[in-house]
Amino acid sequence: MTARHIRPRTVALTAAVAVAAAAGVAAAVGFGGTDRGTAATGTTPPPATATIGRQTLTDAQTVDGELGYGTTRTATARLGGTITALPDTGTVVKRGGRLYAVDNDPVVLLYGSLPAYRVLEPGVEGADVAQFERNLRVLGHTGFTVDDEYTGSTADAVREWQEDLGLPETGRVEPGRIVYADDAVRVESHQASTGDATQPGQGVLAYTGTSRLVTVELDVDDQRLAKKGATVDVGLPDGDPVTGKVESVQTVIDPGSGGAAGQSDEAETKIEVTVSVTDPAKLTAYDQASVEVTFTATERPDVLTVPVAALLALAEGGYGVEVVDGGRSRIVAVTTGLFAAGRVEVSGPDVAEGLTVGMPA
Repeated sequence: MTARHIRPRTVALTAAVAVAAAAGVAAAVGFGGTDRGTAATGTTPPPATATIGRQTLTDAQTVDGELGYGTTRTATARLGGTITALPDTGTVVKRGGRLYAVDNDPVVLLYGSLPAYRVLEPGVEGADVAQFERNLRVLGHTGFTVDDEYTGSTADAVREWQEDLGLPETGRVEPGRIVYADDAVRVESHQASTGDATQPGQGVLAYTGTSRLVTVELDVDDQRLAKKGATVDVGLPDGDPVTGKVESVQTVIDPGSGGAAGQSDEAETKIEVTVSVTDPAKLTAYDQASVEVTFTATERPDVLTVPVAALLALAEGGYGVEVVDGGRSRIVAVTTGLFAAGRVEVSGPDVAEGLTVGMPA
């Protein structure tokens, strides 16, 4: 009888991938009408052997990441005029603070997830009104009800807010006057200079959050590695490890870059993963740095394993191993589990820790 060996792999495999790895090699073992647990014994020894071991098998992968402040976003101009003030890079701007100025009037940072998209004035209703009114209340203005209706009372409070900012007291809020972010922001870079004329849609500055985060880009095929809330290991440049947690997982489009002869690379879909660290004090020596992040997708404790190359593809379907005992050998069927790090989890009534199994040369 001949055997179809699974070729060893250097990366974590799924069972489906292992089936593909078996294609195109020698003929499979057949049990015929006998019990699937065993086949006829042989006397020809295999070219090499391995031992069935017991271990914790882990499907893990280490990838490169960037330590910084998370995803970078751009504040774009919505008002025409001249940029008259920009914060220094590294400046932290909080709710109610000036992000930049156009014609000497501030563009103000507020907190929220819904972007400003229309003029707010009496008679307007919606979630954007409620979001703005919550900010207005936190900034200390009263005399109105925080709800989704922009009333005359809201307009009166807005006039007070505008007076505090040195703005014309119109009681109306233009969408270009405010920028919404989830929380306080850190100015990362300038995309315009003081004195530049602004046009709608023009980038003014880039900003991030204020928390130290690691950002990783994964291929779509590796999406299984990143689960929100999962624990990861982060290797710092000095080799010191720190524990991290996956905070967010989102699909992004990499637009590609210019290629040779004026051609452009095709856009790619990537999985962007944001990781926080449990001990931020270990990051104080770094502003931005390259790190290594180890994701663990699956862990199987206390299981029997063999090298992937020890598997035989059976003609009846499924897999087996060649158990070697002294000068004789026999084929026994096994149930496979996790494939990882060149080994595979196996189980079955005829396999046990310490047994010797055949391997290809």
